[in-house]
Amino acid sequence: MSYNSLGDGRLGFSFIDLFAGIGGLRLAFEKAGGHCVYSSEWNKYSQQTYFANFGEIPDGDITKVVATAIPNHDILVGGFPCQPFSIAGVSKKQSLGRKTGFEDKTQGTLFFDVCRIIEAKRPKAFMLENVKNLCSHDKGNTFRVIKESLNDLGYKIFYKVLDGKEYVPQHRERIVIVGFDTKLFYDADIKFQFSITPPDRSPIVSDILEESVAEKYTLSDKLWSYLQNYAIKHKAKGNGFGYGIAPLDGVTRTLSARYYKDGSEILIEQAGKNPRRLTPRECARLQGFPDSFKIPVSDTQAYRQFGNAVVVPLMSNVAQLIVDELRYLQASQSVNISRVDCAVDSQKVALAYA
Repeated sequence: MSYNSLGDGRLGFSFIDLFAGIGGLRLAFEKAGGHCVYSSEWNKYSQQTYFANFGEIPDGDITKVVATAIPNHDILVGGFPCQPFSIAGVSKKQSLGRKTGFEDKTQGTLFFDVCRIIEAKRPKAFMLENVKNLCSHDKGNTFRVIKESLNDLGYKIFYKVLDGKEYVPQHRERIVIVGFDTKLFYDADIKFQFSITPPDRSPIVSDILEESVAEKYTLSDKLWSYLQNYAIKHKAKGNGFGYGIAPLDGVTRTLSARYYKDGSEILIEQAGKNPRRLTPRECARLQGFPDSFKIPVSDTQAYRQFGNAVVVPLMSNVAQLIVDELRYLQASQSVNISRVDCAVDSQKVALAYA
């Protein structure tokens, strides 16, 4: 890791951006002082948005990328898709007393590609982000395999479900997995904590609303009637399904990739007319993207992209914590190595005078 200053006193480091989407995690790690040396994202519309904002088109299908061809980097970053793991063959190997590595457990999933890149490039640390339900996915088997696989690769991992509602006016829970290379920091005490520090004032919905909004975002009479009737029908059945009117002085429900369909989970009340859905710019703000972030795609694609994105300021906070921990670990390791060198030198001096 480089100790050169990037002009703001923070530690300089390199990172790669896997399953990059539109670059929310890249924004977070750049704010922490990082320099992105590689990115990968297969969706062509997300690639357009990424290019508009970062000036580069990410690599496509990560399964076809040769891991050793990826540039060296300090931190691997990615929001990998959640897939079920096949454990066929693993039980048999275990019964025979044979050790099973990540390849046996994860082959055929996109998480395997994360693992093979980690194995090939040995980043000092990584940060992976996923949906809250990853912990319970496939009856807990998926997360168990993830933890075992990362441990098998020689990383000490830490994970926690974090809610972005103190950083943006949205209830959005995601699991964050952080890992540090125990082969590199073999003599250091790795005790990472998710000691996030939200802003003193939590934003509210009214903070992210645009002053002037086009009429096309107002729900039609037909759609508004359908949503009301749908809610009434499910309420009678005891279900909680239905549209959601966002409180202007509070937080919204979770923005999802399906928001483009009808916008029902987050609606804004309007005096004298039907409620409206959020604009793409408001969705960007709801995820903490700066207003300077360019949106070059259609509304439909923009809704999908921001619905799949991360809460940028929350991830920026986590990114800085990782960088701070790496600074501490590297400094501790250097001190320990220096002590060993001094001990060796002292022993040489003693032998010389013997």
